[in-house]
Amino acid sequence: MKREDMDQAVNDHFGFEAADDLDGVMASLAGEVEHEIVPSPVGSQRDKDGVRDYYARLFSSVKGEGVTPLKRYYGDDFIVDETMWHGEITDGSVFLCDGKSGKVDFRLLHIFEFKDGMIAREQAWCDLAAIQQQLGVKLG
Repeated sequence: MKREDMDQAVNDHFGFEAADDLDGVMASLAGEVEHEIVPSPVGSQRDKDGVRDYYARLFSSVKGEGVTPLKRYYGDDFIVDETMWHGEITDGSVFLCDGKSGKVDFRLLHIFEFKDGMIAREQAWCDLAAIQQQLGVKLG
């Protein structure tokens, strides 16, 4: 897959996420997909209904204000994308920070794998320590 095609697929996916467009996000995913956000209360999902449920929960729990692209690395059928996410968490349970809310900025690392031009795997790691610190989570 060409870089330009991978960029377009990921940028479209991110655009759907930014617009809270659940149908658009789901349409950007392959028929068989693996989806995992770390941390997440639901773990890895392979069932599209489970992925849809996760996004619905995410969209009701966070309000993005923007992202700052940092780096993007390419393979034959994958992208590693690093950004800084800016916005507000209204329900911290989506990041295992139950009862917490507030403005946050955190690094977000995605790995996307593609099959037949579609996103077949999405894994994302959120900087949980930064989220916890900004939301005032008391540890240990």
